[in-house]
Amino acid sequence: VQLQASGGGLVQAGGSLRLSCAASGRTLLYRLGWFRQAPGKEREFVAAVSTSGGSTYYSDSVKGRFTISRDNAKNTMFLQMNSLKLEDTAVYYCAAGPTSSGFSIVVAGAYDYWGQGTQVTVSS
Repeated sequence: VQLQASGGGLVQAGGSLRLSCAASGRTLLYRLGWFRQAPGKEREFVAAVSTSGGSTYYSDSVKGRFTISRDNAKNTMFLQMNSLKLEDTAVYYCAAGPTSSGFSIVVAGAYDYWGQGTQVTVSS
């Protein structure tokens, strides 16, 4: 599975962006997630979605502002980001992992495949 993240850019605080993650292979049986890494900080969990899309998970810092979704027919995942804050500035990575992973869906260890990242910069 190869993942390609896109949709990042420069946006003012309070604005919106929609990230996309396109997969080269079928991801129907994979859990999908978004992580981000700000300069000088460790990579952190943002959001994840189950194989069917029926269950979603969010970090406390983005809950209520971000929405994760997936289109299994198109092997694509999305992250709609609203009410963006300065602290959302980071490189955003999409990831895919098998449901058989012993790790929780909210930790990086659950994911075997990672995209190259897309930069999101929120300005004041």
